[in-house]
Formats: sequence, structure tokens, C-alpha cells
Amino acid sequence: MSKGVDLPHPSSYRQRSYRRLADLESYSFAVRVEESDLWISGLKSDIEPLAYDRLLHYRQSLSVFLQRHPEWRDSLVPVAAAEYPLAPPLVRRMMAASEVAGVGPMAAVAGALAEAVGQDLIALSPELVVENGGDIFLAGRSEYCLAIFAGISPLSGRIGIKVSAPGPFSCGVCTSSARVGHSLSFGRADALTIVADNAALADAVATAMANRVQKKTDLTRVIEKALAWDGISGAVAVMGSDLAAGGDIELIDILS
Repeated sequence: MSKGVDLPHPSSYRQRSYRRLADLESYSFAVRVEESDLWISGLKSDIEPLAYDRLLHYRQSLSVFLQRHPEWRDSLVPVAAAEYPLAPPLVRRMMAASEVAGVGPMAAVAGALAEAVGQDLIALSPELVVENGGDIFLAGRSEYCLAIFAGISPLSGRIGIKVSAPGPFSCGVCTSSARVGHSLSFGRADALTIVADNAALADAVATAMANRVQKKTDLTRVIEKALAWDGISGAVAVMGSDLAAGGDIELIDILS
């Protein structure tokens, strides 16, 4: 997204009405399959049918796998990939991310789906934003500015991050929260945002770090922990009016 967006009250989040506030010059649309509701911005309008096709493909492959292995879906700790040699690539990426972060593989599902669909669209639209419930895959620009939605925190929608590189790049930017959305969290963070090489890893690490935030003095510690992992380039933790951040990102004031 080329500009930060001042986001509304948390009550609008489930309907994703915040998407209407984005200031985008490119074509944007939503595709939905079961629980997955992707908002996609790209350079070309003809990517919409392919986006739906690819989301349907990945959802179906995941659903078939979960029907065969319900114990995998419910695990809150990493599972050994060697025990599931026939797992589809999407599932294997989720297992790899969860092993790094020390959480269950479903913690990476939103980010993994966003990136899987996005990677399949790059050939038609090399500049993309794919957002799945706040978990985002970005590709094709040299700079992105994104607002951080942190529920009831007074910082919500008022601060954001700038992620940049010398040339076009791709990355995952994912946020976990104890107060927003339906994802399971054992912590008390209003927002824990991770920037990583891929969106599955960003999603899993955001969940793991959000679980560790119980009090405001934990914020700096979890940022240091996240940045110690390979593939993590930036992190922001918000609890109430307190914030900690680190890595190769720039904090920005959305209201300025």
C-alpha cells in the first residue's frame, strides 16, 4: 500500500470495512472461499478469476489434508514434517514456519494462504498486495507503508511502518492480537507485527511473540527474541499506549 491508512473502531474489523479506506491507484478486489477472505490489489484487472481459482485450490488441498489428519489441525506445538510425507506444499510451508516459531502449524495458515495465492499471481501482475485478515503478502515495489491496527490501543491506526529496499522485493507482514480477530492468543498484546522473508513465517512468529506478552515490560524482550531468528527483518509490539520496535523498518506517524 502506498500510503498509511487511519483505521476505524475494532467493531468494523470483522466485516473488513477498513479496506474501503485504502488509497490505492491499482485495481483491487476481494475473493472468498469458506473462511478465507482475501483482499488483493494488483496492476491488472484480469487477475481476479485466477485469484479465485488459486484460493479455491489451496483451500481444497488444505481441507482434504485436515479431514485426514484432524490431530494436525488442533496441535498447539510444532509437528514433525517427516510424519506427513504426503502433505501438500502449502501444509509443508506451514509446518516449517511453525517449527521455527514453536507454535502449532495452523498459526501460519492465513499468511501461508496469502503468499501462496500471491506467488501464483506474480506472473500476471508483478506488483501485488494480498491481505488475509490482517496478514499480508507484498511484492513488486521498493517501498510499502502500512498502518498498524491495534484494537483499543490509542496507537491503533495512528502509527505504522515503512518497509523498503533498493529495488522491488517481496515480504510478509503479519499481525497477531489478543484483542482483535478470532485467532487464538495466550498473551495480552494489542498488536504484534512481524516483517519476514515470507508470510507464513511472519504469521507464525507474530503468534508466538504475541503469546509471550503478558505485561508492558515484555514488549522489548519479545522484539529482541523475534529479531534473533533468521528471516525476520522487523517487529513492532503494542500494548495499550506502550510500543517497542526494532529491525530494518521505519516507524511512521499515520496522522502526519
